[in-house]
Amino acid sequence: MKQDIFQAIADPTRRAILTLVAIQALTPNAMAEKFDMSRQAVSKHIKILQECELIKPEHSGREIYYHFNAKKMQEFDNWVAQFRQNWEKQFNQLDELLSTIKNQKK
Repeated sequence: MKQDIFQAIADPTRRAILTLVAIQALTPNAMAEKFDMSRQAVSKHIKILQECELIKPEHSGREIYYHFNAKKMQEFDNWVAQFRQNWEKQFNQLDELLSTIKNQKK
């Protein structure tokens, strides 16, 4: 069953893994060294991220390196972008209101 990208990034450990592999491709063992949990627990997180296509495996000899999939994250960003414009508009309106209130108190 394919995992939901929102559930995948909701977990702080998976967000930390994404941050790590966005900087540099890592093996599961290298990732596990960064966390205070078992290699098997990290593997479960990796599996979820891979099912969501947020990371991609690349075999190099006997090792598997996981790479950040920026294209998939771009899809997520595009979805969020539709709300960003509305948020910015509301924040600008709030700034204007606060500025008006501040000027009236002078």
